[in-house]
Amino acid sequence: MGRVAAPLREQVIAALRQAILDFQLKPGQRLVERELIEQLGVSRTTIREALRELTSEGLVTVVPQRGAMVSAPSLEEAIDLYEVRASLESLVVQHFVERASDEEIDKLRETVRDVAKVAEKTADTREILGAKDAFYLVLIAGARSAALQQLIEGIQARVQVLRATSSRSRDGRTRWWPSSRPSSTRSRRATPRWPRSSRRSTSARRRSPRCTVCARPKRSRPARSLLSFRM
Repeated sequence: MGRVAAPLREQVIAALRQAILDFQLKPGQRLVERELIEQLGVSRTTIREALRELTSEGLVTVVPQRGAMVSAPSLEEAIDLYEVRASLESLVVQHFVERASDEEIDKLRETVRDVAKVAEKTADTREILGAKDAFYLVLIAGARSAALQQLIEGIQARVQVLRATSSRSRDGRTRWWPSSRPSSTRSRRATPRWPRSSRRSTSARRRSPRCTVCARPKRSRPARSLLSFRM
């Protein structure tokens, strides 16, 4: 019995997680246990265990007197999340520079070109983020740090939801914020979006992607930021 229950629980968690990432379950939407039980055909216990796991991942928030709902991060929470992610990524870049093989560096260059091609041909957020995910897979693999990989994977689902919601405007076109904002905390807090006067056009961003990791610097030189057009 135990062997059957464990995979079922994981399947339910994966199904709910994917529904959140695909926006079938939208930020702020209530997650009613009865409805989930009917839709997934599982027990109340399994649903509750799945919701607890997704709560620990930050994808679900439990509000007193209201129950569980899909997390909808505030601006302050978004800033904190991106700052944590940026700190982890700087270490990943440093390790990549020190440990990656020439083949992995070539692979990283290729993924950067792929991101540029996808951004040039489509404004579909999922396709662009999918290309960027491929970049990060190569980067993390080349860093060869299991500890950093675990930490980044721990916040990746929250980042995926956040960057997808924040990079799509109401009319469906892609925006290049908030992760394209200035790097200092003070600038981000003072200016949630790029000022019109200093915002580069989308076409300009697409034509000039840069990757500061692909060219291996001297080992004594500290690693720089990841992608100039980060999302």
